[in-house]
Amino acid sequence: MVVDYLENLDKYTSLNPLFASAIEFLNSSDISALEIGKTELKGKDLVINVAQTTPKTKEEAKLETHNLFIDIQIPLSGVEIFGYTPAKDCKPADATYNSEKDITFFEGLAENYISVKPGMFAIFFPQDGHAPGISNTGVKKIIVKVLA
Repeated sequence: MVVDYLENLDKYTSLNPLFASAIEFLNSSDISALEIGKTELKGKDLVINVAQTTPKTKEEAKLETHNLFIDIQIPLSGVEIFGYTPAKDCKPADATYNSEKDITFFEGLAENYISVKPGMFAIFFPQDGHAPGISNTGVKKIIVKVLA
C-alpha cells in the first residue's frame, strides 16, 4: 500500500508499465470535473472509474483484494477512510474469489485505518487487503484499475 499526495504521483511510474499512461491522463485532466462512469485508456488493462460512494461505517466496509489489478484510489469530494490488512492476514483464508469482477471479500474489521483526503491518493496492490469507502457523507472518487 502507498499513500501520498497527488503532486508526488509521478514518482511512482516505475512501479508498473501502465502507471505512466494513468498518471499522464490524471495530470492532463481536470479530475474534479470528470463525470461518473468508466473510461478505458488501454482496453481492460487500464480503466478510469469515477464513482460516487454512499456513507459507510467501518463495520459496513468489507475488506477486499484483487488478484489481477492494482487500485489507485483518489477521493475528490471529501475524506475517505480506508481500512488496511495484509491479504495474507485477511479472514477467512478460503474466501471465494469472483474472477469476473477480480475481487475477494473477507469478513471482519481491518487491522489499520488511514484517512485520505482530496489531493491525496492510495495505491493498493494484490497483496493489500483494503476496505474502501468509509465516510460519513459518501465521496466522489476516482478508482484507476491497473493490470498488475
